[in-house]
Amino acid sequence: MYMDDYRRWMEADLEDPALKEELESIQGKEDEIKDRFAVALKFGTAGLRGVLGAGTNRMNIYVVRQATQGLANWVKTQGGNQLVAISYDSRINSDVFARTAACVLAANGIKVRIYDALMPVPALSFATRYYKANAGVMVTASHNPAKYNGYKAYGPDGCQMTDEAADIVYAEIQKTDILTGAKLMSFEEGQAQGLIEYVGDDCKEALYAAIEARSVRPGICKTAGLKLVYSPLNGSGLVPVMRVLKDIGITDVTIVPEQEKPDGNFPTCPYPNPEIFEALKLGLELAEKCGADLMLATDPDADRVGIAMKCPDGSYELVSGNEMGVLLLDYICAGRIENGTMPKNPVAVKSIVSTPLADAVAENYGVELRGVLTGFKWIGDQIAQLEAAGEVDRFIFGFEESYGYLAGPYVRDKDAIIGSMLICEMAAYYRSIGSSIKQRLEEIYEKYGRYLNKVDSFEFPGLSGMDKMAGIMEGLRKNPPAEIGGCRVVKATDYKNTEETGLPAANVLTYKLDGGAEVIIRPSGTEPKIKTYFTTLGRTLEEAQAQKDKLAEALKPMLA
Repeated sequence: MYMDDYRRWMEADLEDPALKEELESIQGKEDEIKDRFAVALKFGTAGLRGVLGAGTNRMNIYVVRQATQGLANWVKTQGGNQLVAISYDSRINSDVFARTAACVLAANGIKVRIYDALMPVPALSFATRYYKANAGVMVTASHNPAKYNGYKAYGPDGCQMTDEAADIVYAEIQKTDILTGAKLMSFEEGQAQGLIEYVGDDCKEALYAAIEARSVRPGICKTAGLKLVYSPLNGSGLVPVMRVLKDIGITDVTIVPEQEKPDGNFPTCPYPNPEIFEALKLGLELAEKCGADLMLATDPDADRVGIAMKCPDGSYELVSGNEMGVLLLDYICAGRIENGTMPKNPVAVKSIVSTPLADAVAENYGVELRGVLTGFKWIGDQIAQLEAAGEVDRFIFGFEESYGYLAGPYVRDKDAIIGSMLICEMAAYYRSIGSSIKQRLEEIYEKYGRYLNKVDSFEFPGLSGMDKMAGIMEGLRKNPPAEIGGCRVVKATDYKNTEETGLPAANVLTYKLDGGAEVIIRPSGTEPKIKTYFTTLGRTLEEAQAQKDKLAEALKPMLA
């Protein structure tokens, strides 16, 4: 079957000569052919993601056309504006794939609003809502290595597509011949017919206004004299992040020169993820050189932001996503209460794999903290529920441990632009009262206990990787551990059991241990990895770390 597909692609008149060259270079190499054609990239709620190249199991213009035709078929059943918003980041071929999607949609009589230059995930979510679009498309592979690209699909609410909609789109994709099944019109013809238009300045300005309206202490940055180093990691964050920082009064910003310009090869960091130290290395070196108060880095599609803070002794310390989530929650709650801007019955939301320290902080401020499945669409779903009840103003903050933050309902995905703004504002405020982010973090630990949160990953590459992962999860369900690392399991929760959790079914297992520690095991939805999340609580950091190490060691044989 896959050899037939390979031959068909070889015989086709492919428009992209690079794809043709790649197919010729693998002639007679069955493993290489099988890897590209034995399966097709699956379209799910996060859209598509895969390695760039030729074949059904790769990201290329034909896969994008097929996916977009499937999306178009669904949009045509939706009534409404018959419009789709499109944005893209700096990855290889992102602009090509974005224009390709626009051409297919236009050929189907669907209107398109596409950004005229790369813009991040939050800008796409915003434009989808602003234009009352039926759907949105963001061309990105988030923080994957350079050889990947992807196609994220959004629903009319600006949130990642629901399971039901994604299933319909996937069924339509499967009915569409990959090489010949998509309708097509040139970009220029689409523009001439008024079907393809660029996103207007009104929409861009409205996004910046919506972000800046969520400031907790407006004006605090103008007099703080904050010194920043910023890296867009060769992605899409440069223009929007710099614009908002300038608007709030931060002018002393040094940009990491090697990581300033958009570049999908990510020459300085093979894995452009602000969660990973290597990606922040150049920024840290520059921060030390110019004595910056803060170093910020946003990922290629600018929906996550990582930071390093300057400590009293002059050294720099990375702040984890959990710590920043807690710091921002604490800052927003305290500031809004102080300024009288806290809504009645405020709601914050976090993913179930994020730190329980946030629960303690929320309780302290009288905020309802809701736990949802991993994936920011579930936080978006909570905002949608509040909106449906006419109570959207109750939502004050949402976060995930993987550096994703959102304050306000103007978009339905994580937003590194507002994350950057609030982190800088928080630093400016603490400086104005003779404190610092570091000092505040220590005060939080002092008050609530030393929570340590760590994530480990086990990789399962190759075509059999997914089967291995499924087998491991099945084994844990059939023979649940009674203890882990000498600690008795006091409560095991299987998130496939919706009656027990009250949440949609998910492939997640959690183990609460005697003494308060917690272990969570979940396969990644986008990579061949099983992730393990540890929460340990100690009187000191060393004590919490020792307990984490013991638990991690005990898990290794279970996940081998």
